[in-house]
Amino acid sequence: MGLKYGDFTTPTAANPRIETGGLCGESKSSILDDAGPTARKFIAPYVIFRSGSSALKNALSAMNTGKISFPVVIKPDIGCNGTGIKLVKTEEDLAKILPLFPDNVTLLAQALVTYPHEAGIFYIRHPGEKEGRITSLTYKESPIITGDGVSTIRDLICQDARMGLIPHIYLPRLQQRAEDVLPKGESLALVFAGNHCKGSVFRDARSDITPELSKRINEIMTDIPDFHFGRIDVKFASIEALQKGEDFQIIEINGVGSEAIHIWDYKTTIWEAYRAQFYHYRQTFLIGAEMKKRGWKSSGLFPLLRSWLKQRRLLASYPMND
Repeated sequence: MGLKYGDFTTPTAANPRIETGGLCGESKSSILDDAGPTARKFIAPYVIFRSGSSALKNALSAMNTGKISFPVVIKPDIGCNGTGIKLVKTEEDLAKILPLFPDNVTLLAQALVTYPHEAGIFYIRHPGEKEGRITSLTYKESPIITGDGVSTIRDLICQDARMGLIPHIYLPRLQQRAEDVLPKGESLALVFAGNHCKGSVFRDARSDITPELSKRINEIMTDIPDFHFGRIDVKFASIEALQKGEDFQIIEINGVGSEAIHIWDYKTTIWEAYRAQFYHYRQTFLIGAEMKKRGWKSSGLFPLLRSWLKQRRLLASYPMND
C-alpha cells in the first residue's frame, strides 16, 4: 500500500489533527481535548500536570480545579500498551507513586470509573461519510486467582493452564506478595491495566454489536473533528446496557496505531487475525489518501521516526503498571 500511494506514512493523515494520526508518540489528552460537547459527556473526567519536584502539588491543584477526587488513575500522556498506569486511592499513595516517573513529563489524573467491565470498540468512518461503523468489539478481563488456604500466589499462578505459561508477566508486579498464601475463597485480580501484553484476557464480542451501540458511538466520534480511525476504550455497567449504548464511559481514545483487539481472543485463528489486521491497515491507507486529496499532509518518515523514538524512550522510563 505504501508503494501504491508513494508514501509509507499515508495512514498518519487518517486522523490529521493528531500527531502521526495516533500511530505513535501522540498525546492522549490532546485527542480527548478535541471532543465536542456530545462526546465529552461520555469521557471520564481527567486533568493533566507535569511530573518533577512539584508533581504532587501540581496534581492536587489540577484535580481540585477539575473537581476530581480520589481514587484516580495516573497514566502517562504519551504511552502505549498500558505502560505506567497506576491506580491511586489516596493522597499518600500519590505522593509515593509520582517520584517513580521521570521528571518533566506530562501525566494524566483521570477519575476512576467504577463500572465493572471494560471493552475496546474499534471505529472506522471514511471522509465524507455521515456514519461510521464498529468493526470490532472486545471485552477485556483481568485474570483472577482464588485462594485455597494452602498454595502461595506464585503457586496458584503457575498451576493455572493459561497464567502458568506467562508467570513473568504477573509475578514482578506482585513483588513480595507472590509468596503469600491466599486465604481459602479469597480472590485476587492480577492486573489493573486492560492490556493483552500486560496479562489481561480478551474476548471477541462482535456478536454483541447492535444498531443502538453503533448509533451512540457514531454520535460520539463524529463530535471529534476529523477523527476517522481508531479504538475507543470504555468501562461499562453491563453487556445489556452497552448494547443499548448506555451506561459507559470512555477512558481512552487511540488512533491509527491501535488494533482491533478481538484478534487476541484465543479462539481467533492466525489466519483470521491476519485478515483483520490487513483489512484495518488497508482502511488507514484509503482514508489517509483521501484526506491528503483534501489538503491534509501525512507526517513523513523522519518526523514519524522521531515520534517513535520519543515514545520508546519515554516507555523505558515509566514505572511498571498496576
